[in-house]
Amino acid sequence: MNKKKRTILLAVAFVAIFLAFVISTTFQGDRVRVEVCMAFRGQSDCRTASARNRQEALRTAVTNACAQLASGVTDSMQCENTPPQSINWR
Repeated sequence: MNKKKRTILLAVAFVAIFLAFVISTTFQGDRVRVEVCMAFRGQSDCRTASARNRQEALRTAVTNACAQLASGVTDSMQCENTPPQSINWR
């Protein structure tokens, strides 16, 4: 097999594996969805996240909201340790 055919074959295999991964993660079954509103240093932000369980969904939503509100590692940690203003499970 020449080098060009092998390169094409590897590219096709990579694309197939990537698509299989995307499809499998998209249709993993039941997922939990939550909207969390956080308040930190006079600002507030709400973010939605979904995950396999409530704990992962909540942590992801809090982290995403705090990413908009805090600057730096210390602020982010303080924000993430602040109780949410609201939690709405969907």
